[in-house]
Amino acid sequence: MAKQLDFYLDLISPFTYLAHLKLPDLAERYGYSINYHPIDLPTAKKAAGNYGPSNREVPAKIKALGQDLGRWAALYGVPMNFPKGFDAWKMNVGVFYAAERGQERAYVDEAFNMVWGDAVDPADEGALRELATRLGWDGQEFLDYVNSDAGEQAFEACRLKAHERGVFGAPIVMIDDQIWWGNDRLHFIEEYMQQAA
Repeated sequence: MAKQLDFYLDLISPFTYLAHLKLPDLAERYGYSINYHPIDLPTAKKAAGNYGPSNREVPAKIKALGQDLGRWAALYGVPMNFPKGFDAWKMNVGVFYAAERGQERAYVDEAFNMVWGDAVDPADEGALRELATRLGWDGQEFLDYVNSDAGEQAFEACRLKAHERGVFGAPIVMIDDQIWWGNDRLHFIEEYMQQAA
């Protein structure tokens, strides 16, 4: 049976962007396939009992977070630009559209590049249409899906399953009964993969 890992992501999470720069190659190296599970960070936090403010509402925390993100981006040689908006709901729904086409990784890569590289507003329909075009899809068909009841129902079902598994943030990786939270846990994930090999 193929080895699998579950990857819980929100496209508005900069640390998930950083994790995804390395995770697919790591998974491939050890023969794992990635199951992509989009979540909504605010509702995941509340479901886990975390009712605290967003990082953006805590000045001291956002200052340190911004510096830390800059260090990670420099280490990886990638851009890190805060997006023009922070509502990634529809872009997260698009993961299911990509899954139907077997293009989850390409979609997540391109979406993260647009949000955290190009600093687009992930809720902007022009940005969503451009994302679809970059992947060779019909832009209007994609917009219709991310605005549809079917897309919303798929996202709701995925979020509820994540809450049931105790997902409280992003990025979270799960393999077997093991959980890793954060982009800086990849070396621990690799150790686990090595031991399981």
